[in-house]
Amino acid sequence: MDFKEEKAKMARGELYHAFIPELVAERMRCSQARARFNATADATRRQRVQMWRDITNDPTPLPPPAPTEEEDDALFDDDAWVEPPIFIDYGYNVRLGKNVFLNWNTTIIDTCTVTIGDRTLFGPNCSLFSGTHPLDPSVRNGTQGPESGKPIWIGEDCWIGGNVVILPGVRIGRGSTVGAGSVVTKN
Repeated sequence: MDFKEEKAKMARGELYHAFIPELVAERMRCSQARARFNATADATRRQRVQMWRDITNDPTPLPPPAPTEEEDDALFDDDAWVEPPIFIDYGYNVRLGKNVFLNWNTTIIDTCTVTIGDRTLFGPNCSLFSGTHPLDPSVRNGTQGPESGKPIWIGEDCWIGGNVVILPGVRIGRGSTVGAGSVVTKN
């Protein structure tokens, strides 16, 4: 199977094959980056931001260090605050706005783009699943079969309570509150 075509189908939300070697390698790259992130309880703000950028494959360079740790931390006030551990498939399909907070045990299946708007807050144990599998078991066919997905979009200034699950294709509007334990299946 052609890697570029399978990746393009994945991005469009069409049926694609996730277990081709190149996509497995992309998930492994993300897995290694998030393992480093998840293992650093005592990291500085600068280190966490760099490790997050490694997870999301964001090449944006960090600014030069400031003279004091407090001044250096202030350089990253607009960057998302992500509490480890976090679990993500690819990383490069995750877009976080300014001042976003993801509490620990966030899981993001980023088959398609997952966008979270500025100042949105997540409680612990939230899961965002942009990927899905065919309902017909003869098509599903385990790791030999295809999967697909739909983007997830969450607006600015939202509060997503703990243990929330957000399914593929969901749009959550600006300023929304999603109560703890909810399973969000539609806009």
